[in-house]
Amino acid sequence: MYFAALLARTEDGWEASDTELDDVETLSDLTDLAREAAAEAGGAEDETVLVFIEQEDAWFGVVRVDGEEDPRIYVSDAAAAARSAYGEILLTDEMLGRDPDDSTDDLDALDLDGTEDGESETADEGESDATDASGEAVPAGPLGDRQILSDLGVPEKDLLGLESGDALGEIADILGAAEVLETVR
Repeated sequence: MYFAALLARTEDGWEASDTELDDVETLSDLTDLAREAAAEAGGAEDETVLVFIEQEDAWFGVVRVDGEEDPRIYVSDAAAAARSAYGEILLTDEMLGRDPDDSTDDLDALDLDGTEDGESETADEGESDATDASGEAVPAGPLGDRQILSDLGVPEKDLLGLESGDALGEIADILGAAEVLETVR
């Protein structure tokens, strides 16, 4: 079960709205959605919009959009998010330290390693690292901009200490937006 909400900062405080991510396929789509929310909330174009996404107790993500700047992203557990359609939207090549223009020859792209029948290379070793849609490994644990909320009162240490259970509620509480977030939860 997923939960997604937008928090737009206005002159009067934070305004929350729940959002459907069914039509969101890329980070660019999500960023556009956040900018539209800022406009609808009556905020200035350069106001901050936070996109909260969580998958029950598995992981949470925060995307911060400040006006026309590039979005900033934090994901609590990249490996868990990689197994999620919505998480994959957040795990960009840049965030994962990959060169999107990096080309491989056709045989490398096929990844012919003897596991084509769906067997995991590490089937006997227990749970392996997660992979993204391209089959590349994704690290477990937090990934992204750990300072994403520092200027809003959530320093890196506190952000890293949040458990996935009600992390978004705790963040909203620190921001002074817990009540508005609960209205859309």
